[in-house]
Amino acid sequence: MALKSLSMTDDTLEGQVQTLYEHLEATESLPVDRTASRWIGEAQAVTGDLLGGAEQAVIRSRIGHVVSLLENVEGTDNEAADEHVEAALEIGRDIIAQ
Repeated sequence: MALKSLSMTDDTLEGQVQTLYEHLEATESLPVDRTASRWIGEAQAVTGDLLGGAEQAVIRSRIGHVVSLLENVEGTDNEAADEHVEAALEIGRDIIAQ
């Protein structure tokens, strides 16, 4: 599976945020539904803002917003992009559950 290359090797909060971002970034080069692209793009922007580091509470709060954005994606019309979105959602949900 193509997503294995993005598997988390760093299970720290920062590592999880990085991996989540990489999944969203991976959708950039894929043809996806226009509406889905907007949700994914916004989620990627919020996640990207966290890559420089932030307090854990801030990270979890913003990742909660990312999860909400990604939950609006009903499908991308691209199987690989769908897999990346699902992986990002799973990581995001893990982060906010910690």
